[in-house]
Amino acid sequence: MTGVAPWRLRAAFAQRLSDMYGAEVPAYTTLLEVSHAVNADVLAARGADAERLGRIDRVTAERHGAIRLGTAREMAQVACVFGAMGMHPVGFYDLRETAGAVPVISTAFRPIGAEELAHNPFRVFTSLLTTADRRFFSADLQQRLETFLDAREVFPPELVTLAQRAEVEGGLDEPDAQQFLTLAVQALELSAEPVDRAWYDELEAVSTVAADIGGVRSTHVNHLTPRVLDIDDLYDRMSGGGITMIEDIQGPPAWHGPDVLLRQTSFRALDEPRAFRMPDGSVSHDALRVRFGEVEARGIALTPAGREVYDRAVADVAGREPASAQERHAAKVEVWRRDFPATEGGLAERGLAYFSYALLEGRVVREPVVYEDFLPQSAAGIFASNLSRDGVRDEDQAGVERDADWLAGALERDLHDPFELYAAQSRVSREQVAAQLGVDPDLPPGGHEGVDLERPSR
Repeated sequence: MTGVAPWRLRAAFAQRLSDMYGAEVPAYTTLLEVSHAVNADVLAARGADAERLGRIDRVTAERHGAIRLGTAREMAQVACVFGAMGMHPVGFYDLRETAGAVPVISTAFRPIGAEELAHNPFRVFTSLLTTADRRFFSADLQQRLETFLDAREVFPPELVTLAQRAEVEGGLDEPDAQQFLTLAVQALELSAEPVDRAWYDELEAVSTVAADIGGVRSTHVNHLTPRVLDIDDLYDRMSGGGITMIEDIQGPPAWHGPDVLLRQTSFRALDEPRAFRMPDGSVSHDALRVRFGEVEARGIALTPAGREVYDRAVADVAGREPASAQERHAAKVEVWRRDFPATEGGLAERGLAYFSYALLEGRVVREPVVYEDFLPQSAAGIFASNLSRDGVRDEDQAGVERDADWLAGALERDLHDPFELYAAQSRVSREQVAAQLGVDPDLPPGGHEGVDLERPSR
């Protein structure tokens, strides 16, 4: 169809959401400004090498958001809204299995094709409250919580109808596109409706995350995350500017070898004024701390074998129980030097990471495939660092089973496997190069007889 294509809806939505969130959380605007300054300095210092994991215009525009929902119905509706923008559910994350009282499962809605990612890589980490999990919710609280959630309307029917049509028709005409964007952003604005104080407090005693999801009659952007090329520099600049950051940068350490997967950190959740309806019917004003400003640095996507090395490394560091952030980082660096190759070539030769290939001036060059997804331990670490209360978790109770198949059923659409997406991207590039060269498409990771697969070393 002619009109506004899904990727243009996605780009416009990401920009409007960023503008809205900046108005609601001014410290987010500061985070954007510092991110842009850091990226400009890295580009000036490193030149083309700074764009090895993405062109600077993409990195500068890149965002990921996070929202939290309460029911399978809301998840199916938001899947339709994101689907209208060319965003598909990728991956399954069970944050209940990490430390703390975080009773949610999650997926990430994002574009999945290389061309779509290049247009605009906006992604939204979307979590669903597990109300049936007895480790967190009694049968009585579950029943009352689900009754409350079933009675609310987060996504208006007009928005869902427009989204369904956009998915079928491959876009919307201009007037409908503008209405769709307006309604979609409004659905994620922080509501001014007074919060039931007693109900919110009851849920918050179980989990701050549960209260944020089930204690209000709407949802909101929990955080928006810009991408930065030097997250350590950003952390120092934000701290030096008087912004209180969480103690750690989550994920891999800063070291002399290749950047892999995802590093992320945030400033601490800020006190935000909210209206509360008290048990006697009066309205009072207080503050809640549920939203924060996150920032990320993306690296190379690891294969299943690479993730095994990563997971063992993380477990090794955790087992050492270092006391301070500096000691934890030093322990990570020690383990990374032991377990990970110090070059991209080493990652390729050991089959630990994904790479794509292209023919440039008669020479095959290898490019890293950027990691587009999330790390459950890191996400939980960010969540936990911004909780106002520890909450409770009764390990004597059995948790309810929730897996990728269950979530796909709730979403009413396929849940994409991130490893398969990365593998397909690498495989297609190999096949294209092989066809151009007239050679076997099964090019080995490190080279092919008579064909140089190596780029100049970094």
